[in-house]
Amino acid sequence: MPPVMPLLQPLFPGALAPHGDGLQCAPAPPHGAVNLSTLLDAPGGLADVLQRQARHRGAGLHDLRAVASVWTLDYLDRLLPPVVAAASVLQHALPVGARNIWLQLDPNGTVQGFHIVALGMSMHGTRTEERYAALLWQHLQPLFLRLAEQTRVAPKILWGNTARRLDHILAQAVARVAPGTPVAVDRDFLLHRAQWPGGGNPMHGPQREVSRGAGAAPLTLHRQCCLYYLLPGESHCGACPLAPQHRRTAEAPSV
Repeated sequence: MPPVMPLLQPLFPGALAPHGDGLQCAPAPPHGAVNLSTLLDAPGGLADVLQRQARHRGAGLHDLRAVASVWTLDYLDRLLPPVVAAASVLQHALPVGARNIWLQLDPNGTVQGFHIVALGMSMHGTRTEERYAALLWQHLQPLFLRLAEQTRVAPKILWGNTARRLDHILAQAVARVAPGTPVAVDRDFLLHRAQWPGGGNPMHGPQREVSRGAGAAPLTLHRQCCLYYLLPGESHCGACPLAPQHRRTAEAPSV
């Protein structure tokens, strides 16, 4: 795997490097990488990626909702850690809008990494919504809209996937960073505010807690089911709000 970009190396030392090397920066994208905006606009571009992913997972091509959702989980695993570390810990906005980022895909359509050609800018002292604007509105929103158009997957599921990944990353960051960094403020804004300036927060949603028995801490369920159980041979994850063992405690949300 490539090394973590110099800007982020202090945040992903040693064994943490695989969590930060998903985004690279160099003056030109690598051979074979595809610009995200081009992928979204090209006839059949994203559809071809999802069909390759469906064949890889043994899924049919008539209903790609689960394929699209699980594909985004892998996608977010590579994209979010370096972008969040830069935005929240370093207060540095990386230029990750769809026009400014390239994807490297393997033959199965799985994202192996991302590439930018400029480092963006320091944004010390700015608000969360400013530092995260490129990620949320210029990258994830157009991607999720196109996935919804092509597969009928509900956007709330894709934003729920994003919240799931962000929650874990930001919780880890809160535990590691020095006091005074805006990580906790960013976490509250991104995940716990129902309303943002200009509209609602697509990642906000209730999370149920279910009992795990005497002496055990309650289990917090995911905001949305990721539809993983719809893939061949798979089942619900342990924190899925649609899992049969959790439906007894409350009415299951719809997908």
